Amino acid sequence: MSRSSGSDPAVNDLEKVPADPPLAAKLDVEAGKPQATSNTYGPTDGGWDAWGTVLGATLISMSTFGFVNAFGAFADFYDEIYLKSYSATVIDMVGALQVFLLYIFAGTAGAVFDAIGPRYLIPLSGVMTIFSLFMLSITKPEKVYQQFLSQSVLFSLGAGISFFPLLGLMAHWFKGKLPYAVGCLTAGASVGGVIFPIMIAKLVPKIGFGWTIRIFAFITLTCFTIGAVTIKQRRPSKPFPTSASALFDFAAFKDPCYTFLALGCWFCVFAVFNPFFYVGLSAEISNPNSSVNGYYLPILCATSIVGRVTPGLIATRVGRFNILCVSTILSTILILALWYTSFEQANLIAFAALYGLASGPFFSVTPACVAEISPIERIGARMGGTYAFMASATLAGTPISGLFIEDQTKPNFQRLILFSGIMSLVGALLLCVARFIRNKNLLAIA
Repeated sequence: MSRSSGSDPAVNDLEKVPADPPLAAKLDVEAGKPQATSNTYGPTDGGWDAWGTVLGATLISMSTFGFVNAFGAFADFYDEIYLKSYSATVIDMVGALQVFLLYIFAGTAGAVFDAIGPRYLIPLSGVMTIFSLFMLSITKPEKVYQQFLSQSVLFSLGAGISFFPLLGLMAHWFKGKLPYAVGCLTAGASVGGVIFPIMIAKLVPKIGFGWTIRIFAFITLTCFTIGAVTIKQRRPSKPFPTSASALFDFAAFKDPCYTFLALGCWFCVFAVFNPFFYVGLSAEISNPNSSVNGYYLPILCATSIVGRVTPGLIATRVGRFNILCVSTILSTILILALWYTSFEQANLIAFAALYGLASGPFFSVTPACVAEISPIERIGARMGGTYAFMASATLAGTPISGLFIEDQTKPNFQRLILFSGIMSLVGALLLCVARFIRNKNLLAIA
């Protein structure tokens, strides 16, 4: 006759003793490896180390992608003074290649960052970025290959191994507050987009191009020094991947939501940088003697700070995909209804201010959307893969746009703006498809 365990006190006492974990799990714990069932390395959603990481990452963002956001001011200076013998398309290729290499490096930088960690990679990134700026400061007029080598290639290589991995690092520290943390980081790029163009306009006539860029280098040195101290690693380092699938999550494209998200972002990238590069130039054509002409890009970047940070405060109540869709639709409307229709000074000021607000979420919410539909251990690979996928659009978009304005006239600028609006509209529609795949309910928080 079988005996119930409830009738034996000894058995009951044994049942109260937790079973020993398997030997492999013990070894993993002793080796410092994260356990799938453990929250040891889960997001804290706050704390000194988490917010210190945000601070350092924001400063690095300001000195890296902020410098990229300021290229419109560089393009105007090159076109008018430093590289006058080259066409607008060649000059625009300097900025396009810079963004392309940043995006393409994102695919491998995440894995390198996971293997090496911020302790070594942040200083390395800083040294390379600062060195590239000093090289840019000694470039000669009418030697465009020197801009390509220093500003496009070397700077992007240095900045790329820190900026995009830091986006992924935010997901290690934050979950519910992830959009806000990413918004703070990307807002740093907008701050750079405000500061650097104004410094170019004010300092270059007084101290020259070389010393202006050296001041940028010293600002970058300060930002990276603070970042190296405050940025902390949350999860243990991983071995460097030995296969392409570890660098790029190709399997992610089996998810229709991710596929339409990536395609929508690809089309949006054709348009999203054009106002940054060309709104000031369009103002020069229509209002050549206006004192406001040097400030359109800073206005755009200043309002973009609000556009990048605010979504993080409301994302949990409104939904990340909802914010991304609405912002891209509004950006499209502004391009076609405001920028396309008039180049009057008041109209361009309004466009720059409103477009900064509307386009800001594209930069801050897109990484949060990728993280939302990704397993935490694959966030880095998916984030890098997404930006690497968008890289071709960054390389093609700005030069194609530049072809429209080989002859810089109002009708040609309108063709450029129409092209931007159409590409932005296609991207917005694809992002809406991704949102409804995520949740078919129109009023759902998605």
